[in-house]
Amino acid sequence: MQIQDLPFADPGRPDVRSGPRLMLWLGRNQLGGQVKALLWGVVHMVSVASLPVALGAALQAVVDRSGGRLALAGGLMALLGVLIAVGDTMLHRAATTNWITAAARLQQLLARKTAELGATLTRQVAAGEVTAVSTGDVEKIGWFVEALSRFGSAAFTTAVVSVALVVYQPALGIVIALGVPVLVLAVLPLLPPATKRADAQREKAGRATELASDTVAGLRVLRGIGGEELFLTRYRSASQEVRRAAVHSARMWALIAAVQVLLPGILLIAVVWYGVGLVRDGRIGVGELVTVYSMVTFLLFPLRQFEEIAMAYSFSRPSAARAARVLALTRSGPTVETTGTSRTGPQLSGDLYDPASGLLASAGRLTAVVCGDPDAAGELADRLGGHAAGSGSGTPSARLGGAALDALPLGAARAAVLVQDKDPVLLSGTLTELLDVPSSGAVDIDAALAAAQCGDVLDALARASADGSGNPMRARITERGRSLSGGQRQRLALARSLVTDPEVLVLDEPTSAVDSHTEARIAEGLRDLRQGRTTVVFSSSPLLLDRADRVAFVQQGRVAAVGTHRELLRDALYRAVVTREPDTGTDVELETELTELKRSEHVEESA
Repeated sequence: MQIQDLPFADPGRPDVRSGPRLMLWLGRNQLGGQVKALLWGVVHMVSVASLPVALGAALQAVVDRSGGRLALAGGLMALLGVLIAVGDTMLHRAATTNWITAAARLQQLLARKTAELGATLTRQVAAGEVTAVSTGDVEKIGWFVEALSRFGSAAFTTAVVSVALVVYQPALGIVIALGVPVLVLAVLPLLPPATKRADAQREKAGRATELASDTVAGLRVLRGIGGEELFLTRYRSASQEVRRAAVHSARMWALIAAVQVLLPGILLIAVVWYGVGLVRDGRIGVGELVTVYSMVTFLLFPLRQFEEIAMAYSFSRPSAARAARVLALTRSGPTVETTGTSRTGPQLSGDLYDPASGLLASAGRLTAVVCGDPDAAGELADRLGGHAAGSGSGTPSARLGGAALDALPLGAARAAVLVQDKDPVLLSGTLTELLDVPSSGAVDIDAALAAAQCGDVLDALARASADGSGNPMRARITERGRSLSGGQRQRLALARSLVTDPEVLVLDEPTSAVDSHTEARIAEGLRDLRQGRTTVVFSSSPLLLDRADRVAFVQQGRVAAVGTHRELLRDALYRAVVTREPDTGTDVELETELTELKRSEHVEESA
C-alpha cells in the first residue's frame, strides 16, 4: 500500500475486543510494509554496526604499516557509508508510509462508524471523545506502528552485534552481552507512572479544549450578558492545570531519558576500563579495543529505539483502547452493511410508525408532534430516522411501510428518512456547495430557498460575495455558519433538507429562531412544497401546528391525544404546553389562541 493509493477502497473490519488486539489487527493489515521497513532498518543498522570493524581494521593496518589492508578498509568504509545513507533514507520512507496508512485506515474506520451511528453516536460517547480519538489518539497509534519496524531492526542488530562481540573478543563481549539486557529493562518500572501522568495531562487538555469550544460557540451570548471575563478566567485556570500536568509528565520522561544516558555511559566506562587493562596485559590489540569501543558506542543507538518503542506503546495502548471502544459501538438491531445513499432502486414508502410511542405519521401528510420535554422530542425524532438509543437498549425500531428502519441497509434508510435536528450544522463553503446534496431532483434550489423564506439571507450573502459579483450562491459561509444569525442558519438548513426531498422528512423545531411572521410563511411554504410527501414537524408553535394535517400530543413518551390543533386546544394539558401558561380551568386561553390564529391568517392575506 502506497500513500498515493489512499483512501482505502475498504478499510476492513477491525478487531475491537481490546486496544492491543486493534493494534495487532493494524499490524497484520500492514505486514508487507512492516517487513519492508524492517529489512531496510537491518541494512541501515548493520551497516552502522559494521563501521567500527572497518575503522578498527584501518587503525590496525596503520599500526602494522600495511598499505594494502588500509586501502581495503577504506573501500569497505566507503561502501558502508553508501549503505548507511540508502538504508536510512528507505527506512524513513517505509516507516513513515506505515504511520500514514495506519492513521488513514483508522480515520476511515472512525468516519464510517460516525456515519453508521449518526445522531446516536453522541448519546453513547461524548463528541469531544470522538474528536480526540480521531486526531490525537490516531496519531499516537500511528507513531507506535511506525516505531515498531525500527524497533525490530534495532533488536535484531543488537542481538547480532552482541553475539559477534562474544565471538570476536570473548573477554569484553560477555560483559557487553550481560550489560545490554540490563540497560533495556532498566526503564520498565518507570513506564507505568509515566503513562499515568500522560493520561492525566490528556484528560485535563481535553477539558480545556471543551471549555474553549463552548466559549467560542456561545461568544455572542457571553458578550450579551458580559460573561467573557468569567469564562476567560475559567479557561486560564484550566490551561494552567494543563501546564502543571504537562510539566509533571515531562519530569518523568526526562528521568527515563536520563536513565537511558546514565546506564549506557556506565557500561561504556566499564568496557574501556576493562579493555585498557587487557591491552596493557597484551591479551588484545589496540585495534581490537577501538573496534569493541566503537561497537559499544553503536549499541547506544538501538537502545534509544528501545526507549522510543516503550514510550510509543505506553501512549498508544490507552489510545487504542479508546479507539476500539468507539469502533465497537453499534446501531441497535441487526448489523447491516453500509451502502451509499443512491436514489436508484425501489423506494421505501408508506406510513411511518413508532411502536415505542404509538406515533403514526400518515403517508403523504404533514404531521406535527407536540412534546413538552425537548430531550424526549429529540430522542423520538432520532428514532423516527432509524437511530435508536443504542445497541441493547431494547427500544423497538420505527417502521416505514412495515419495514424496520434499523434493520435496513444504512444507505436505504437514510435515503428514505431525513432527520434535521434542532441545531443543524452548516459546513463551510459557498452556498452552492451547501445545497449540493444527494436529492431526488424534484425540488430545485430556488423553490427550496423560497419555501424556507431565505430572501433576506440571500441579500446578505450577495453583499458579502467574495468575487464582488453580487451572486449569493458564490458567497462563502464560515464554519458552522457562525457569520449568520440563528434564524438565518435555521432557514438555510431547512432549504437544504427541502432540496434533498426525501420520502419522509423529520424536522425538530425548524423555526425556533425566527419571528412569527416569517414562521407563518415558512409553515405555508413547507406545506405546499411537501405536498404528497410525508413530513413530521416537532414544534409547539401554534402557527406551525395550525397548518398541520394532524397533530399528535406526546406525554411521558406515549401519544396521549391526536387531532387538529384547534381540536386539541380543548385539552387542558395540550393547551398548557402550547401556550406555555398554567391551566386556569377556564376557556380564556382557548379563545385567545383562536383569536391569534385568525389574526395571523389576516396578516398573511394582507401580505
